[in-house]
Amino acid sequence: MSQFKPIGWPSVVPRLFTSDVAGLIGFLRTVFGAEGDSRSGAPSEIRIGESIILISDGGGVREAMSAFLHVYVENADETYRRAIAAGAQSIEAPADMPYGDRRATVRDSWANVWQIATYRGN
Repeated sequence: MSQFKPIGWPSVVPRLFTSDVAGLIGFLRTVFGAEGDSRSGAPSEIRIGESIILISDGGGVREAMSAFLHVYVENADETYRRAIAAGAQSIEAPADMPYGDRRATVRDSWANVWQIATYRGN
């Protein structure tokens, strides 16, 4: 069987383009405990839990664009507070959803929207 993707990578990997790679990575570290370093000449591979996000400046070929990402975390309320403290704007304060999530939504300084959730069950 041939290997069509890097070992340990999911089939779908979000890729964010920004003019401030280091700033966005710093935000993700502060808010989500993300791991990974900024790289020059290649997309930065940032991990949040078992998920991977590629972040780059587009290399002059792609424009910065925003994304909407849903992230499961251990504590949605605490993560929401860290996001606000790190400069994000609140879109939705933490609230219980009828399908079992405790969820909040913020917009970061790069116009990305992060839906932050903790599954509590039905």
